[in-house]
Amino acid sequence: MAKTLRLILGDQLNARHSWFSHVDDQVVYLLAELKQEASYTRHHLQKLLVFFKAMQVFAQGLQAQGHRVEWLTLDATADYEDLPALIKAKAAEYQVEVFEYQLPDEYRLDQQLEQLAAELPCRVKAVDSEHFLTSRSAWDEYPHSRMEYFYRQLRREYRVLVDDQGQPLGGQWNFDQENRQALPARQSLPEPLLFAQDISEQRDRIERHGIEYLGRMNNESLIWPVSREEALVLLEDFLQRLLPAFGRYQDALTQRGWSLYHSRLSFSLNCKLLHPLEVIRRAQEHWQQHQEQISLAQVEGFIRQILGWREFVRAVYWKHQPDYGRMNYLEAQGQLPDFFWNGQTEMACVRHAVEQSLEFAYAHHIQRLMVTGNFALLAGVHPNQVDAWYLGIYIDAVEWVEQPNTRGMSQFADGGLMASKPYIASGNYLNKMGDYCRGCRYQVKQKTGPDSCPFNSLYWHFLDRHQQRLASNPRLKFPYANWRKQSASDQRAVLDTAESFLGGLDTI
Repeated sequence: MAKTLRLILGDQLNARHSWFSHVDDQVVYLLAELKQEASYTRHHLQKLLVFFKAMQVFAQGLQAQGHRVEWLTLDATADYEDLPALIKAKAAEYQVEVFEYQLPDEYRLDQQLEQLAAELPCRVKAVDSEHFLTSRSAWDEYPHSRMEYFYRQLRREYRVLVDDQGQPLGGQWNFDQENRQALPARQSLPEPLLFAQDISEQRDRIERHGIEYLGRMNNESLIWPVSREEALVLLEDFLQRLLPAFGRYQDALTQRGWSLYHSRLSFSLNCKLLHPLEVIRRAQEHWQQHQEQISLAQVEGFIRQILGWREFVRAVYWKHQPDYGRMNYLEAQGQLPDFFWNGQTEMACVRHAVEQSLEFAYAHHIQRLMVTGNFALLAGVHPNQVDAWYLGIYIDAVEWVEQPNTRGMSQFADGGLMASKPYIASGNYLNKMGDYCRGCRYQVKQKTGPDSCPFNSLYWHFLDRHQQRLASNPRLKFPYANWRKQSASDQRAVLDTAESFLGGLDTI
């Protein structure tokens, strides 16, 4: 028996939560592998493994501190239809007076637990996860519809990279113009820090319980951090080895590596092994101590991704639920091509980004936005399909952060709530930022014909078919002016080429 049952979800592994400030024998903490969570979308195998392993390590850590913990694997939860069924059974088993949970970050779980609260015979209490720097109501509390101004307010509020008057260090709020360089051909790339987790038990359970997944393992051990201690090691490795060149090359594309100068901390942040403010403070502190090696532009670019984008996308997510997941502003209806699942395409940039995603459950933000996302947008793929692919394939993908980035930023399905224009680009951008085009079967300089880069004609086809919605967008003024300058015959040749590609997407 126990007085209180407390639920800890797989993305709530916050060891510094106030729940754990003292040991109480009348409190039982419940962590569980659930088929519901493993199957609500088709996840990458490594994503399933890393969440299951991290949950187990967290449960063991709580037990070592003296807390009462019930850690349930798929073997123990297989007979429960869903999370509410499990909680009802455990609440009855322990005869608890109170059921407590941390507010979930996903709308579907939030609704599921709210409904459960009305059905349980005991008292129910929801508490904050004590993780984010803003509340669920941040969209209204920081009334700016663009991330840049949202970010500036948070910089001032948390005293990040500002002077005593609240003005930005260096005299400007961001250094985007300095942080958009392609990798020099002879630039040597650092080897990523990898871990070696034994996940044989977790993998065996996934196979025995018939959990469908995508992707693959590149070896028999898992390379991702699964504990707070390992996440802190990854953070320090980033600061020491990668931060000096991070901002400069954060948008770079290359086939020569898969992690480049990126921190790969997003999983550790999203499952709450790390707190965003501790990462921000540590990055600023490290920069201050090493300004001779690390420019302000490098650290600002990194901090903006956490303090700016991460908090902003959460604000968008909670402001627009439950409608956001149904938005399709451009009325896209196409099917996601088969090569998103197997990498079998002759487009070198897309092939590399997809194959890397399948192998590591990871791609950096420009690969997601300007390679796979750009192609799906130009091809008119239904945002539901794009959403499901991104939610499943990436190690860090939880809906609150994935959905606005995919449906909003990448696919413009929200009509501009996230971004002021669709993020589309022709082959010229990909050629400028990366080395894919040199060995590609398609010719990046050509706009028409079967050997031309598909991104070129699809770019103009996208603009042409969406003129009524997008021509008045001030950020698309120059592309539309360029399109109108082309002769009718040239336009027709480009559109015919695009329609030929669209008619056989799976064979590109």
